[in-house]
Amino acid sequence: MDLILREITPLSEKDCFMIFSRKKKEFTFPLHIHAEYELNFIENGKGAKRIIGDSVEEIDNLDLALIASPTLEHGWFTHKCHSKEIKEVTIQFHSDLFAEQMLNKNQFASVRELFDKAIYGVTFSQETIQSIKSQIYSLASEPAGAHSVLKLQGILCTLSTSSSVRELSSRSFNPNVQSFDSRRIEKAYNYMLENFDKSVKLSDVSDIIGMTEQAFSRFLKQKTGRNFIDSLNDIKLGHVTRMLVDTNKNIEDICLSCGFNNISNFNRIFKKRKGCTPNEFRENYKESKLFI
Repeated sequence: MDLILREITPLSEKDCFMIFSRKKKEFTFPLHIHAEYELNFIENGKGAKRIIGDSVEEIDNLDLALIASPTLEHGWFTHKCHSKEIKEVTIQFHSDLFAEQMLNKNQFASVRELFDKAIYGVTFSQETIQSIKSQIYSLASEPAGAHSVLKLQGILCTLSTSSSVRELSSRSFNPNVQSFDSRRIEKAYNYMLENFDKSVKLSDVSDIIGMTEQAFSRFLKQKTGRNFIDSLNDIKLGHVTRMLVDTNKNIEDICLSCGFNNISNFNRIFKKRKGCTPNEFRENYKESKLFI
């Protein structure tokens, strides 16, 4: 496996957060990981490439992503961006910005759910980003002090109530950080994670958690926003993308070892979910990795 840069940020234990505001013509920092949570805002970045876990997307004019995992690789790359003045505001903060006791209160349930989703990286709609960008710029010009911390907490609270929060990386791309708010869903996902390379049926999973197929389908959709087939394919594709990144195995072997029995169906599903072919995904990711 080619190593990813582990960034040592300047955020000290005595600081709640650090904010970096800059204007530039290109993105130059490699794919990286770090212990701190990160909220990254970009304006005038249309055409740039954002990689978070196994999510590789071309961003629009505005982009905002939240990462809340110390092992989730991420980075932004110039790609097709021709802007002469890209504006970027990066906010890095400790995981205890909100005290655990606070996050467990009913009033902060949405923030806790946002951080749970951000383990896999999340992004937001253009409308949501447009509505919050003035607060981000204001925070960037705010003198350091207690008020600035409250302002950051306010931004995160606002984002947590947005209906446009979208998870980016597949949950099985980094399975060691699985997070669910339901023991039944966790049990179902763990079963699928352990058996993804076999023939897993809806009846198998519903039996495991003691629900009828129909009841489990409704429950899964309600809790995750995905139906059974999509959930299973997400798990398979997470393993596929990890193997594309970490191995030199040919694509047909990867397809078969990850539970897809038909290469043409596999290619169709992969392109629909990732917006590119498996070969293109491998090349895109390889270009962004730092060899150390």
